[in-house]
Amino acid sequence: MQITHEPAGYQCPFCDLLAGQGDEINAPEDIVRRTEHAAALIAPRWWPNNLGHVLVIPTGHHENLYSIPADAYRAVGDLVREVAVAIRETYDCEGVSTRQHNEPAGYQDVWHLHVHVFPRYAGDELYRSRPRAGWATHEERQVYAKRLTTYFGRQTAA
Repeated sequence: MQITHEPAGYQCPFCDLLAGQGDEINAPEDIVRRTEHAAALIAPRWWPNNLGHVLVIPTGHHENLYSIPADAYRAVGDLVREVAVAIRETYDCEGVSTRQHNEPAGYQDVWHLHVHVFPRYAGDELYRSRPRAGWATHEERQVYAKRLTTYFGRQTAA
């Protein structure tokens, strides 16, 4: 099923980031783990009580759940699980939630599949809150990126 909302000439920010090109919103240092078919990065848009959430994306450009090949989607799912465990271990949170959006009516706003992995805390009201205005700064993102890259470094060394 090929459903696309990506405009002609779309410059994908996630593909640019995977190619090592940062901008005012994302930086290559935001990537905390990369496998052959998936990557995890600190999200630039934060919710007030769920700081430092992570996006997991396929390394190939796939707009949505409808178009991603099964092997690439499995790689994303595997990395979502790794990230959830890492967040639970390093953020002092009480749980983790994931969500993924497709098409404008489903609140997709970047035309590259991505799965949100949120740290959760009792009473955080994630689903009743709106994202913070603006973008998390590079410095804010790096606090969480360092936690996760350290965690994944230990896992690789073990």
